[in-house]
Amino acid sequence: MDPVQDAVLVAAGLGTRMFPVSASLPKEALPLVDVPLLTHLVLEAKAAGIRRLHIVTSEHKSFQPLLEDRSYHHRHRPEIDAELFHATQGMEVLVHHQREPKGVGDAIGCALHAVDGPFLVMLGDNLLMDTHAPVAEYRPTLASKALVEAHGQFGGAVVGLMEVGEAEVQQYGMVAMDGHRITAVVEKPEPKNSPSRFALCGRYVFPAETGELLRRFSYEEHGDLQSISLQHHWMGEGKLFGVRLTDTQWYDSGSPLLWLQAQVDHALRRSEYAQTLRTWLDERLQHQR
Repeated sequence: MDPVQDAVLVAAGLGTRMFPVSASLPKEALPLVDVPLLTHLVLEAKAAGIRRLHIVTSEHKSFQPLLEDRSYHHRHRPEIDAELFHATQGMEVLVHHQREPKGVGDAIGCALHAVDGPFLVMLGDNLLMDTHAPVAEYRPTLASKALVEAHGQFGGAVVGLMEVGEAEVQQYGMVAMDGHRITAVVEKPEPKNSPSRFALCGRYVFPAETGELLRRFSYEEHGDLQSISLQHHWMGEGKLFGVRLTDTQWYDSGSPLLWLQAQVDHALRRSEYAQTLRTWLDERLQHQR
């Protein structure tokens, strides 16, 4: 089985639901308390063994300041993990532009001319966290590593899955499984029609044939569901597998409320902030009654 050495990070959207802040800077630059979203994503890819990171963005977004080496600042806060000042160290980073907003499948296709073999796909507005230790003890999620390992075991395509509540199933692609094999993918079903509570959570490993299949299942024919059509194809061949991610927190930077909830939840899981924030929240809520 060929190793997974490339990751395609899809970050082309303008993030209009996060306007006005995302009109001035990429929403991937927004911090989760004190660490930029992009830094979390880069270190997650690195923990999965990725050597080449392909960032697919639009011509109107720039990630350059987030990719530069800021290690010279570490001396001011030596208690913080030095890697957080230069997350891409040791990785090759390539930036690709999606000319038109034509969905995830088209965005992936913009990078494939520079990708070698199977590759990890990360949706940039979906953040996964395993642990919530203080920044000085930072550890990235091993979610993508689990998908890469599953690809090595099963081959084919692999999707990351998170369990969601009944009220949330209409927001995601939901799956049915037989063991590790995916047997159904239903996009944003009504709760009564959902095949399970397991949702696609923005992490995938796609095989080397993806470029050929994107041309076969074109955007013109399949629209924004192009990438779902690929998954249906692999599912029909018995080559679509799922990894249930447990002990993992799923954050969404797609809207102000969701990102505000992520800030509070993450801070409450951070030992250096948890008690003080909890006390303040209790007092604040009492005054609101």
